[in-house]
Amino acid sequence: MAGQVFAVCVGTRKGIAKTPQPRVRLIAGLGLEGDAHSGPGLRQVSLLAQESADKIRARGLAVAPGDFAENIATLGIDLPSLSVATRLKIGLDAVVEITQLGKQCHDRCAIYQKTGDCVMPREGIFARVLCGGSVRPGDRIETLA
Repeated sequence: MAGQVFAVCVGTRKGIAKTPQPRVRLIAGLGLEGDAHSGPGLRQVSLLAQESADKIRARGLAVAPGDFAENIATLGIDLPSLSVATRLKIGLDAVVEITQLGKQCHDRCAIYQKTGDCVMPREGIFARVLCGGSVRPGDRIETLA
């Protein structure tokens, strides 16, 4: 299964939307350079398919990459269908391993307040970085066998 990176986003504080960047650097064992969530652990990088964000757009809310606090927005790869332990190659060098599907929301985010729904808890995925590398919009993302 393959698709492409639609956007890459960084947030310097937790609990806020992330800002799209022209390029980011994934660091093995830590996550995304400069992101508030980087560090050791199982949720170093978050990914969300643009197709999932489109469900919220269909409700009339203008959302942009990073608004769901995702680090990597994808296009053309069915992220919600992937399993924990699936490895994804992103760009030329980066490899991540899925560690969590969805998440539990303790507080209702701004998107939920406006639309009555948020796709990140159901369709977002989280991964740890196995091999670092540079990632930018337009890069290929593919599952590894």
